[in-house]
Amino acid sequence: MTERRIFQGRILDLVVLDDRWEVVRHADAVAVLARDATGRVLGVVQRRPAVAADTWELPAGLIDAGEGPVAAAARELAEEANLAGDLTLIAQAFVSPGFTDERVHLFEARALRPAAGALDDGEELTVAWRDPGEAWAAALRGELTTSMVTLLGLRHALAADAAGADAAGAAAGGPGQGGP
Repeated sequence: MTERRIFQGRILDLVVLDDRWEVVRHADAVAVLARDATGRVLGVVQRRPAVAADTWELPAGLIDAGEGPVAAAARELAEEANLAGDLTLIAQAFVSPGFTDERVHLFEARALRPAAGALDDGEELTVAWRDPGEAWAAALRGELTTSMVTLLGLRHALAADAAGADAAGAAAGGPGQGGP
C-alpha cells in the first residue's frame, strides 16, 4: 500500500493511501472515568471550537511520544482534576476507523486521591461532577454536548450501578432479584 502525505499538522497528518483513501494519522488518546463516593462522574467543561460548543467530557488527552496509555491516563487525571487513582482499562477502540487511525483507551480510576497537576498551556476547563443517569438523559435530549468515549464511560457507570443494585436485591432476597 502506498502512502502520500498531503498535510502535516501539529497533532495530525493527512495521507492518501493507494491514491484512493484519505486517512487522518493521529496520536492515540486516553480518557478516564472517575467517580466520587456518591457515584457522580467527573467531567470537565471546556470550549471545543471544532463543534462550536462547550462540552462536558471525561478527563482525556493524547498519549505523548514515549508514554504508555496508563501513564497518559494518570497524567491527564492529575492535570485536569488534580486527582490520582488506581487505573483499570475498560475498553479501547478506534474513534472512527473509516478515516482515522486514532485509538482511545478508556480507563476507570478507583481509590481517588489528591494529586498535583497543572493544565497544559492555554487549556481552560472547569471540573464538573454529574450524576451518570442525569448526564446520560441530558445527552439523549441533546442538552449535553459530549464525546462518544464519554457516553461509553457513562454506560459503564450505569451498568455497574445496575449490577450493584441487582446484587444488593439478590442478597436481600428481593423478588425478581435472585431471591425466592
